[in-house]
Amino acid sequence: MDVLKLIYDSIDEINEDLEEGEKVEKGEDTVIYADGSSLDSLGLVNLITIIEQKLEEETGEYITIADERALSMESSPFQTVKTLKDYIEILINE
Repeated sequence: MDVLKLIYDSIDEINEDLEEGEKVEKGEDTVIYADGSSLDSLGLVNLITIIEQKLEEETGEYITIADERALSMESSPFQTVKTLKDYIEILINE
């Protein structure tokens, strides 16, 4: 499974509802949720929901991304596209 493509497809869906200057760029270094992000907390929730739905379509299993473990990590998996991709790959492989 190409997790990066799945995240980029989810970003495309989020961008459909954002104004031109607010769109989320697609790149591994793109800040998702930290200083410099174009997503607010609601935008992050929407992105995570879309990713979870796409993961379920791909794997046939529901995988929760925003769980207690993710929220308690020293370094948030929601900082950049790359940190999110790495975290999702860990969840898939468990």
